Amino acid sequence: MSNQPQTPRDYFRLFFSGLAMGSADIVPGVSGGTMAFILDIYEDLLNAIKSFNLDVIKHLLQFKIREAIDLTHWRFLLPLGAGIGTAVLALSGILSWLLDNEPVFLFSFFLGLVVASIVAVGARIEGWRPPVIGSLIGGTVVAYWIVGLVPAEVSHSPLNLFLSGVVAIMAMILPGISGSFILLILGQYEYALESVKELRILDLATLAAGCVVGITFFSRILSFLLARYHTVMIAALVGFMVGSLRKIWPWKEAAEKTVETHGESFGEVNVLPDFASSEFLFALALFIVGFVLVSFLEHQRTHNNPFMRLFSKSTEKPGVQSEAI
Repeated sequence: MSNQPQTPRDYFRLFFSGLAMGSADIVPGVSGGTMAFILDIYEDLLNAIKSFNLDVIKHLLQFKIREAIDLTHWRFLLPLGAGIGTAVLALSGILSWLLDNEPVFLFSFFLGLVVASIVAVGARIEGWRPPVIGSLIGGTVVAYWIVGLVPAEVSHSPLNLFLSGVVAIMAMILPGISGSFILLILGQYEYALESVKELRILDLATLAAGCVVGITFFSRILSFLLARYHTVMIAALVGFMVGSLRKIWPWKEAAEKTVETHGESFGEVNVLPDFASSEFLFALALFIVGFVLVSFLEHQRTHNNPFMRLFSKSTEKPGVQSEAI
């Protein structure tokens, strides 16, 4: 799909993508960037963010509002943002309840989504040369390490808030790493929530400024790397998703030292489920639903999903869509 939607179907797909991204961002440990990657709008999203450049600021300062708007990819961002906002408003209560009461089932479904995306995108990467393999391993190790970090005890100074905003928004647009989770690790999440409730304008403005700076520069860096080292970068992004499975794994138990922070448990260890239990069977069913859903949607777009090809009589040769990677 081009960056600018052209048909009602394009707008509907972007709204649905926003719903998926907003739903993911509500769940700690799941990234909206992962959903953008799964739904194949990731690079379009980066380009849309990049459309907010110095020319736009220049027109705004000259009060040329219409010209400034025309320079941005607002037709892309409007339905996407509407979907994200709808998900946050309509689904936050449901997902929060599931997170508190049925975390195994919730994370089983998201696990299916992410694993299906790893399989689909990984199968389309051609030329597994040492740099590509190293990039995949590097992305996996970095994400695995990040999602296992314990929150730091830091002050809430303006500089720390600003830098936290920079890092959190950078993480938010990376597949596999949750921006809210990064704020938790940096010790700023609860303080940020309190700032929202108490309307601490200066603190919120400082955090927002960090987010603006972070997403402005990092989106351009990512876009440049994807344009110049596409296959290597795609492998790294797939690695981020692989590493994030440590956090998404549904079955956990407390380690000897477990830190509780705003509903998040740090220091947990992943364990195997009771394979004979009804809980495992239902969780497995949800995993399969998530896996098949992503595989089906990806196959509708490429006609070349490795899982769906097992059940398809299509004679299309593998690799037809490989130039997308």
